[in-house]
Parts: sequence; C-alpha cells; structure tokens
Amino acid sequence: MLKGIPSIISPELLKIMAQMGHGDEIVIGDGNFPGESIGKRVVRCDGHGVAELLSAILTLFPLDVYEKPVYLMEKVLGDAVKTPIWDEYRKIIKPYTDEEPEFIERFAFYERAKNAYAVVMTGEKALYANVILKKGVV
Repeated sequence: MLKGIPSIISPELLKIMAQMGHGDEIVIGDGNFPGESIGKRVVRCDGHGVAELLSAILTLFPLDVYEKPVYLMEKVLGDAVKTPIWDEYRKIIKPYTDEEPEFIERFAFYERAKNAYAVVMTGEKALYANVILKKGVV
C-alpha cells in the first residue's frame, strides 16, 4: 500500500502516469469513446466517471505550462445536447492551471487521441465528456 494515492487510481494507471514524460498526453474517455480501437495502451476504469478520475489524476499529474494542458471534445455542429460536465471540469482543473480548456472537433480529437500515451476508459454516461491532458514537469 502507498499513502496519498487516491484509491480510484489503479496500480496500472499509476504506472502509466509515472512512465509518461513531458508533453505526453493521456485521454480520459467517456463510455462511448472508442478507446480500444484508438489507444496504444488502454486502462479500464468502468464504473467510474470522468470527473472523479480527472480530480484524482490531477492530484498526481503535473500539467504542461508551455502549451495548452487540457483539451475537450467539441460538440458536433447542430447537436443540441447539453454539456454541464464541462463546467465541472473547469472547476476541477482551476487549481492546477489558469488556462481554459481548448476544444477540438470530434474527429480531430480522435486523431489526436491516437497519438496519446494512453487512454483511460470510464463508464461516464455524459456525452462529449472526453478529456486529453498534456503532462508537464515537476
């Protein structure tokens, strides 16, 4: 056992975060995200939401200060779905960066995710709840 590690972070996810270097990106995908077909490394966190994982990850994960550190999937043009989860994400990331998240068009988000170090798959039911984090330095 280790002290100070949020219990939601599995040993596999902890190892992946430790292996990542400056500029590497990690995706936290909602339940609809095609993580298994896109990700080089996939960690399953079914039964958990993106917000709770985001909150736990950021206690250990330094965000980049040289480039945008947080990216969100933009809604498809004309999609009327509500996205209150984005406001929740802003509150979670605020203590870690003054940068606002950057929105990326859906298919561009998928392309970027293909180059991510890892994809964390969740059971999140909210739509457009996907996040990319860029690792910084300690």
